[in-house]
Amino acid sequence: MTVRVLLADDQPLVRAALQMVIADAPGLDLAGEAGTGAEAVRMTEDLRPDVVVMDIRMPGMDGIEATRLITAGHGARVLVLTTFDDDEYVYAALRAGASGFLVKDMALDDILAAIRVVAAGDALIDPRVTRRLIGEFAARPAPGPRPRRVAGLTEREIEVLTLVGRGLSNAEIAAELFISAATVKTYVTRLLAKLDARDRVRLVITAYETGLVPPT
Repeated sequence: MTVRVLLADDQPLVRAALQMVIADAPGLDLAGEAGTGAEAVRMTEDLRPDVVVMDIRMPGMDGIEATRLITAGHGARVLVLTTFDDDEYVYAALRAGASGFLVKDMALDDILAAIRVVAAGDALIDPRVTRRLIGEFAARPAPGPRPRRVAGLTEREIEVLTLVGRGLSNAEIAAELFISAATVKTYVTRLLAKLDARDRVRLVITAYETGLVPPT
């Protein structure tokens, strides 16, 4: 399956660099380029990309609001571009429905891999910022009541959710629980359905918000 990608960044040089590597990458197709958040929303509606690679800081409508509108109504997954001093924006992007985060100095091959991961329905956050971002995010008050327990889950599902929250991969969870990776994948799929979670990022957040994993 070809993954159609929309680039949203107000820096032409960033878009040009990504455009070149996407053009040469098997299984990826550049659907279009947007220079503002409003343009990204409009082009997502018109072009129906699978993944939007979204900068946060853009003139007019920023990447946060654009992410919220895209994930709420257009079905595309959003992969946010960030820098280390963008924490406040990243917390907001999580709440807006982003499926992952890229740091702008990542290798281009890693960015391509992240696009494929998100397109496949998983989530990805650069490991240099994962624990800090999720931990601090979960410690902040959310709009509305925060869940204090996870209802409707089996003991095994709670164990898997806890390990997902700790940042373990399916293979690592399988080794920890002495079950197969395929079984872990089944449990993760069930968790996504039971918790109405869009992707693995939301499972991590739930694990923190419900106290299964304490913020660090």
